[in-house]
Order: sequence, then structure tokens, then C-alpha cells
Amino acid sequence: QVDVAAMVQLFGYVDVTDSGFIVAVLSIIFNPLFWNVVARWEHKTRALSQVFGSPHAACYCLGTAILALNFVRSHCFTEAMKSQPKLEGWDSHWTYYSGLAILAVGTLFVISSFLALGFTGTFLGDYFGILMEEKVTSFPFSVLDNPMYWGSTAIYLGWSLMHASPAGLLLTAVVAISYTIAVLYEG
Repeated sequence: QVDVAAMVQLFGYVDVTDSGFIVAVLSIIFNPLFWNVVARWEHKTRALSQVFGSPHAACYCLGTAILALNFVRSHCFTEAMKSQPKLEGWDSHWTYYSGLAILAVGTLFVISSFLALGFTGTFLGDYFGILMEEKVTSFPFSVLDNPMYWGSTAIYLGWSLMHASPAGLLLTAVVAISYTIAVLYEG
């Protein structure tokens, strides 16, 4: 039997009906859905490559759109956290620095993934017919499958801990679930 007392207490701090929280959830869910649908559509039709005149231009355009959507998602996430109460017991130096360390590790995974894959490797170039010469197996891929997704999740977890935010923790769970579904869909 699972003890759900901690979860019930955590949910007591989160207003899931708050409009900012709902917008954050929707932006978290929308992002991987958007890029997977658009990339698969491009792979089937080559429509974006035709509109932009080349697969590279189309991939860079999609990558730019994904980056913009990620900034919007992060803004919505932060605003949702700020509009909800903090967990006072976690509003301490220990929690703040633990969150900072988790955020730093997540950032390391995201940046090193980007450096290993490059722009087109990161932003779905394979769907545009832009293939890498060989599979990337160096760090961080040697340590973790899908390091970009889990690094991003770690960034949100660290950010939530730094702000002692139960709403942030719940939103981080939504990020993790969204990425888990994206990995299944992409695989």
C-alpha cells in the first residue's frame, strides 16, 4: 500500500485551477507534441523544405520555432511558480543549493547534447533528410539516453527546488511525463 499523505500535502499547496498553472501545463504538453507532429509531417511531405527552399533552411526555421516555444514554456513555468505559495520548510539554503546543483547538471546535459549533435542534429534534422555520419555515443549519450530531455527535466526540477515551489515540482512531473511520451512516440 502506498502512503499518499506527502502527495496530498503537496497538492494542498498547488491551485491546479489557477489560469497561470493551466497555461504552463498546456505549454509543457504542446511543445513536444508540436515538434513531433511537424517533423513527421515534414518527413512525409517535405513541405517545409519546399517552402523554405532547402531542408537546412526548413530545419533551422523549425529549430528557431522550437527555441521560441521553449522560452515561452519556461516563462509560463516560472510565472506559474511565482503565483503559487512556497513550501516554507523547503525555503532554505540547503534546498536552494541542492536545486542549483541539479539545475547545473541538467544544463551540462543539455549543452553537451547540443554540442555533440549540432543544431540540425538537435532540432530533428533527420526528419528533413539531414543525417549525421554516425550515431553519437560520446558524452552525454554514453551516460544517459535522451540527455537533452532529462537534462531539461533536471533544469525544471532544480528551478522548482530553488524556489521551494510545490507547483514547480508538479509542473516538473508534467515535463517528465511529456518527455516520456515523446520518447515512446519518437522511438
